[in-house]
Amino acid sequence: MITFLPVANYTLFYYNFLLVITLFVFIKSWSITLESPVNLIEKNVLGFILFLIILLFIGFRPINFRFGDMVIYNIEFEKYVNGAAFDTKKEFLFESFKYFFAKNFSATSFFFVCAFLYITPLYIASKKLFVDYSFYAFFLLVISFSFWAYATNGIRNGIATSLFIYAITRDSKIIKWAILLAIILIHKSILITVIIYLFVSKFNFTKVYLLLWFICIPLSLVLGSFLEQFFLGLGFADEKLKVYLEGVDQVQEGVTLVVGFRWDFLLYSAVGVFASWYFIFIKKFEDKTYSLICNTYLISNAIWILVIRVSYSNRFAYLSWFLLALVIIYPLLKSKIFENQHKVIGTITILYFSFTYLFDFILN
Repeated sequence: MITFLPVANYTLFYYNFLLVITLFVFIKSWSITLESPVNLIEKNVLGFILFLIILLFIGFRPINFRFGDMVIYNIEFEKYVNGAAFDTKKEFLFESFKYFFAKNFSATSFFFVCAFLYITPLYIASKKLFVDYSFYAFFLLVISFSFWAYATNGIRNGIATSLFIYAITRDSKIIKWAILLAIILIHKSILITVIIYLFVSKFNFTKVYLLLWFICIPLSLVLGSFLEQFFLGLGFADEKLKVYLEGVDQVQEGVTLVVGFRWDFLLYSAVGVFASWYFIFIKKFEDKTYSLICNTYLISNAIWILVIRVSYSNRFAYLSWFLLALVIIYPLLKSKIFENQHKVIGTITILYFSFTYLFDFILN
């Protein structure tokens, strides 16, 4: 376990470490071409080192209340260690995983493997999608808003969404759908995203989904309270969902909890909407996987807009936000779109991280 750093300074160290890497990426993007062999070797080495550092730093963090749900999971873990019966009311796969580790390994091992399941799928998926340019995708995923929160607090949700990204990059349909089924047994809220992904796999109507996103804004403004009660009446309305929708407060969520129409979150989400429209319709970028990612993002984010006022609307937003980095960077790593593309990527990286640094670190 990493003990040289006081727990109170973990967030400080993490975000400023990422700031240094971001500045390095930005400066290098203005001094060397994207396709340069030197740049590609440098970035692949940096990507692997970054993967190891983040995995070890997050995986071996102390068990402390500053990491939110980590403490709750540890309490449940210790109950299993002391002989408590298996909890059949919770998501079966994740609970089985917790129960197995409680009976055979330490809590430290359990949380390290949780971090491994959260971070490694993103690294492998980036390698699969972008090969030599994978660093840029992986880094954007790591510097995304809420990445830290779902590594240390919303652990199950984070694992489920990372495995979702891993699944949709698989060539084998059997493996893909087996993983998608499995992650529902880790965190059932991901069922919403899986259903949307299945739907857009059959109906590729990006223009319609873009329009739907904009329509949901006035709908939410006018019918916000009604829509929140509507979602409470659906099958997803378990106790956890009621906590989020009814505004019961918790701690260490990773964002400042402000009840109301979150224009700041909406503007952040709009970046993905703009990127989808710009690359697909203006730049005429055609790629089946990218279309699926964009369409899944658009519908998932539109659903979040309908419940945007609730205290924990970021939990719903995360069902789309975890895809935002890919929506933004994917075309730039697959096709020559701009003359000085490396400079564009570097600028996007520093702007993207600026939002994360502001809301996750400075204002939090």
